Parts: sequence; C-alpha cells; structure tokens
Amino acid sequence: MMETRPTDALLVVDVQNDFCPGGALAVNKGDAVVPVINRLLEHFDLHAFTRDWHPQDHCSFSAEPEFVDGSWPAHCIQSTPGADFHPDLRVPAGALIQDKATRQDQEAYSGFQATSLAEGLKARGVSRIFVCGLATDYCVKATALDGVRHGFEVVLVEDACRAVDVPPGSSRLAVEEMRNAGVEVCTSGDVR
Repeated sequence: MMETRPTDALLVVDVQNDFCPGGALAVNKGDAVVPVINRLLEHFDLHAFTRDWHPQDHCSFSAEPEFVDGSWPAHCIQSTPGADFHPDLRVPAGALIQDKATRQDQEAYSGFQATSLAEGLKARGVSRIFVCGLATDYCVKATALDGVRHGFEVVLVEDACRAVDVPPGSSRLAVEEMRNAGVEVCTSGDVR
C-alpha cells in the first residue's frame, strides 16, 4: 500500500485525443488509462497535467513519418481538437496544466523540459509525484526520469499508463530504466 501525503501530486502525462484511439498518433488502448486516472484523482489533493502543445511546423513532424524520434505524424497542434485532453478525463478545478514542446525547433518528451513544471510543483509544496498517462516508453518515462533529476520522489503508477512498445519490449525496458533511476513502481490499487 502507498498512503498518499499532503505533499504528493498526481502528475498525468499527455492524455490527449491524438494519443488515444482515432488520434493522429494513437497509443494502443490509450483511452484505457482514463477511468484508472479518474479513480486515482480522488486520492490526491494536488493534480498536475502535461500536454503536448506543438506549433504547426514542429521539428518532430514528418510528411512521411517513420514513427521514431524526429519523424512523427503531425499531432497535438496547439488549439486543435487533437491537442485537447480526452473528453472523459476529469481535470479538477485548480489543477496545474503544463504545456510542453511548444518551440518549433525543440523536441520535448518530458513535462519538465523547458517548462516551469518543477517550480510550479515545488511552489505548491510537492515533494513526491505519482506519474501516469501516455506513453510509458516516451513522455511518461522522460517525465519520471526528469522528476528524479529535479529532486522529487517519483512513483510510476504502471497500470495507469500505456506504451507504444515499438519495438516490442520497449515498455518493459522503460520501466526497468525508471526503476534503476530510483523511480518506485506501483499499481493504482496500491494507492490509498
């Protein structure tokens, strides 16, 4: 069991339409995280959400995407329906919302990269973050690893994430990398 503390925050990574079924860069069963996250929200007083918020000409976009770093289909373009949070995801009033990858010339998988997320969390007294969302082997991993680098205790809520998992096994390797960096791993049922 993991008892939540007043200094904890649930950090929800990129649960956006373009990463869910039917989206431009859909993660297999990406929408399955939504009910799990909605239940988790009840255990936390502090909530933060990241979202990809790309300009139209972002450097990672390719007309003939290869679905690897630097060659993705256009996705999560600022102020478009694809960039919106999944419609069933609860975003509580007062939640911290952090846009990321907003510069045309810079890829940013982590919610902490070139943002004020760390400062925003610390200003709210947060010392431990529970990370969940999309996708385990990309933005979730990068955000969790950067959370450790910024001095937070980091917990991955594994069943509240989904992975791209290409090549197969990359999700497992991502979780191992996070564990090796000091990230604790739990499931949503462990959180109280």
